Parts: sequence; structure tokens; C-alpha cells
Amino acid sequence: MAEHWVAHEWGSPEGWRLEPFDVAAPDAGELTIRVHAAGVNPADAKHVATARAGVELPVPIGYEISGVVTAVGPGTEIVTGPVAVGDEVIAFRVRGGYASELTVPAQKVLRKPRALSHAQAANLLLAGTTAAAMLHAVGAMRGETLLLHAASGAVGVSVLQQAAMQGIRIIGTASRARFDEVRRFGGIPVEYGDGMLASHVREAMAHAGVGAIDAALDAAGTTEATDASIALVPDRRRIVTIAAPGSAAEHGFLASSGSDPATARYRDAVRTRLVEAAERGELIVPVAHEYPLAQAPQALALLAEGHPGGKIALIP
Repeated sequence: MAEHWVAHEWGSPEGWRLEPFDVAAPDAGELTIRVHAAGVNPADAKHVATARAGVELPVPIGYEISGVVTAVGPGTEIVTGPVAVGDEVIAFRVRGGYASELTVPAQKVLRKPRALSHAQAANLLLAGTTAAAMLHAVGAMRGETLLLHAASGAVGVSVLQQAAMQGIRIIGTASRARFDEVRRFGGIPVEYGDGMLASHVREAMAHAGVGAIDAALDAAGTTEATDASIALVPDRRRIVTIAAPGSAAEHGFLASSGSDPATARYRDAVRTRLVEAAERGELIVPVAHEYPLAQAPQALALLAEGHPGGKIALIP
């Protein structure tokens, strides 16, 4: 019998339960995946921390997985084409990815990039599509220079790589200990945290021969990030955050969220492009830690500390 993590009450992961469950046989338009890795993301805990309108308990946990197909419903194809038992696949925006096996809608499933391990592939699409949506929201174009807050985090690392593929220069904020990670993916690192961030960015611009910051992407959500973005980007329509929607509303810049229907459609539209980039080795996913499925709360506790050093995967 399969196992999965379930929240029976709103609150922290310490209150979740790992329970046995019967995996439904796939109907038309569905397939069953034996999970080899589940991605661990802040949204996994955030979305069950407090009650949400239209969501009923219990709530299965987890949004993205990588694994092997064990059953296919009649007449079913996945996003990337035909599928058969034994194929390696990934699935994104599923319900209940913290599981040993799962039946999911085929429109959420794509072939797994061969260049990535299961732990890496299970962490590709939530961060990757979020990064792509941020670049899209500000209309980032080849030859431009963007300011990126939290450049060494999961979304930031994907932004760095996608921007490099598009010929976009990134000046990225990070702790000094993470400067090499920003440089690894083509960014120009600047240190945050002393109240002088805008000044540090201007120094980096002068050193790199950059005349202006064209847009800003905020994955940090701090007041310092907001203040620096506003100080450096004249057009607030070219500032976007995924971490400070309240500041966006207050100061008149953009907030990007997967719960917005238009943003969700865009994220779905770019999944195939990201898989193809990973297949070519142009988009990688640094994984710092792998935990057994039974240790999901410990994995999320590490993530909540804010500096895991890379992505985290659960291994059933």
C-alpha cells in the first residue's frame, strides 16, 4: 500500500501525518506514477498554515514529483506526447506529491529530462516556472540589466540561468557566502543587509559598465529589497515580487502568484521549454539535501531556516 503526507488540521508540518492510502487506478486522461523524488517548496507548508477559502481538510501535501509510470489510463498522452509504463516522467502542480505513488491528470505530466536525477527533476518546474513568469512580467529583453533579489535561492538560480539563455545581465543580491553560487550562473553578486543595498548595486553597475537597471525581480520580500528596487528602477511596472504582495500594493508595482489564473496559464505554457532546456543541459537544479519521505517535517524545518544551500528532495 502507498503512503502519503496529509494535513488533517491547519498549521505547521509537525501536525501532519504520514498515512497509508489506496492509489486510484488511472482513468482516461490519467496515469499512475511511482514517486522516486518529491520536490520540497515553501508553498507546501504555506498553503496549509491557515485555512483557505474553497479548500477542505484533509489536504494531501506536495506539488511536484519525479518518477516512473506504473499505469496509464485508456487513450492517454502527457504534455510532451505518448507515454507508456516504465517511462520516467515529472509532474507539476499535482495534489499530494509527498507520496510513494500517485495517480495524476496527464496534463500535469511531462517527460523527465535525462540530464537530471530524479531529485533534481522533482525540483525543476515550480521554481523554474516561477522564474520564467517573473522575467515575463517585467518584459525582460536581450541586452537589458536586471536587479534580482535573493539570487542564490531556488527561484533566483533559475532566473540567473534563464536570463543567461536570453542574453540578459543580472545583478543579484546574496549573502557574501553565496557569491560564488551567483557567479556560477552568470550573475554579478552584491551583498544585502546593511541598509546600503542601492549604493552597493550602483557600485556594481559602475564596475560592470552598466548605465541603468531596467527592471527588478524580488524573491526576497524584504523592505530593503523593495526600497532598492524603487530607488533604481524608474518604471514601477517593471518591478515584480513573489514575496511581498503587500509592498507591491502599497507602492504600485507588480506581484506574481501562481494563484492568479493568467500567471498560472503562463507557467503551464513554459513547462515544455524548461524541460527541453534541462534536457540540453542548459538548466540545472542544484540539490543540497535529500531526506527520506518519513522525514518531511525535518526537510521543511531546514527550508524554513532560509538558507538550505540548494533544493531539497524527499525520497520514498
